[in-house]
Amino acid sequence: MTTVIHLVLVYRPETGELLVREHFTDGDTAMRRRFELERVAEYADTEVVVLSADSEETLHETHGRYFYTAAELARRLRDAVAAA
Repeated sequence: MTTVIHLVLVYRPETGELLVREHFTDGDTAMRRRFELERVAEYADTEVVVLSADSEETLHETHGRYFYTAAELARRLRDAVAAA
């Protein structure tokens, strides 16, 4: 059986800053936490998301903008283009 992890993230797109990163093994609990964080006034101008996958490494590959700086994303893109 495949284990699924769930990350709740609060991300400020304007600055690329990851404000909150919480790890859950239960999707329902992760969603409840997301809804709680969406009601926090401090996070009004942010993205509050739940990402789910088989591993955190998979999430880094599929949703890198939440985890990498702009410079790191640009380098990864250059590397991918060069390898193609």
